[in-house]
Amino acid sequence: MPDERPLIEESCVLVDGPWNHRDIDTNGIRLHVAEAGAGPLVLLLHGFPEFWWSWRHQLTALADAGFHAVAPDLRGYGASDKPPRGYDAPTLAADVAGIVRALGERDAIVVGHDWGGHLAWSIAALHPSVVRRIMVMSVPHPLRWYQALRGDAAQRRASGYLFRFQLPWAPERWITEAGAANIGDLLHRWGGPGFPDPETETRCREAIQIMLTPNRALEYYRWAVRSTTRTDGRAYRRAMAAPITAPTLQLHGSLDTCVLPGTAQGSGQYVAGDYEWRLLDGVGHFPHEEVPDLVTGELLRWCKEG
Repeated sequence: MPDERPLIEESCVLVDGPWNHRDIDTNGIRLHVAEAGAGPLVLLLHGFPEFWWSWRHQLTALADAGFHAVAPDLRGYGASDKPPRGYDAPTLAADVAGIVRALGERDAIVVGHDWGGHLAWSIAALHPSVVRRIMVMSVPHPLRWYQALRGDAAQRRASGYLFRFQLPWAPERWITEAGAANIGDLLHRWGGPGFPDPETETRCREAIQIMLTPNRALEYYRWAVRSTTRTDGRAYRRAMAAPITAPTLQLHGSLDTCVLPGTAQGSGQYVAGDYEWRLLDGVGHFPHEEVPDLVTGELLRWCKEG
């Protein structure tokens, strides 16, 4: 069994700033969120190996522009609950859809990066009534992703981490050893030139060491692979075949070595609503942090059009 003693306290993610922290009950669990502003709801969903703070730039900009920006720590991350189960895409999507209802809103603009982007696609297909429009970064539509992993040797090589994460317990030890130095290395390898800065690396390395987080973060990947031949995975893929009717903006970095640009392209075939694709030159896997002004401008434009 892995060592599950607290390595870093949850309080490390309660970063002070021009936002408020609170907990929201949704789908049978408690999720921590950072929020700012008032107005139409915009949900900002982080990916691996980060937490809500990855949206710090967009959180304040959205609030200043008249939106209610809410950035949760997803199930298993940060200061949110870390139950032993529920790391399948349908459950995670229901977590986020529940935030909309818990906040008393009819719908939201859903913005996601990496795993958060995977959930944005999922929510738009599985809970279309709560989605006004979506913006997705650094990840293809789930069906395009499965297609690439089966038929694209370059993407399979780039996704070697995905298959290594299937091993029991060794990946958890790999994540936490030497103060999560390997997480810092991932950020550098996946990001574009100059990413991450020292503060970003430090905060991500600390947050991933919170008790149970290494295992829970890996459960996302384990479900994604292991469910491919199971009934739940087949049911999810059938549900994801429903055309996305919400207007969709997809951004991707040209230098992304984690999810190759060619993998992300082609996702528009699953969108029946308005669709825009933009490739960001010289940007890696973390556009919202690498070029925050550019991404924030695109986000504000997209939100105001809705």
